Amino acid sequence: MAGIPREIRLTEGRRRLDVIWEDGSASRLPAATLRSHSRSAETVRAGIDGLPPALPDDLAITAVEPVGTYAVNLAFSDGHDRGIFPWPYLRALADGATA
Repeated sequence: MAGIPREIRLTEGRRRLDVIWEDGSASRLPAATLRSHSRSAETVRAGIDGLPPALPDDLAITAVEPVGTYAVNLAFSDGHDRGIFPWPYLRALADGATA
């Protein structure tokens, strides 16, 4: 299911992350989806407290940095830069699951 990405690109004016997986399937993840499902302590705590992040309408991804060979760290235009997305989690988000 998960695998690793073969290619990662920012599209739609940096408002979407497109991923081509090693099995050839493609995923398109909006910046808002990624930001709201970040596993950073701040975002997880807000979710526990029932406070979803207030996201700007023009939210964009400002940086995509590899984390070893297992994940990617994304930074967003609202200043959030602590979201590490391991490949299985990124794929689960792309497939509509958030587990």
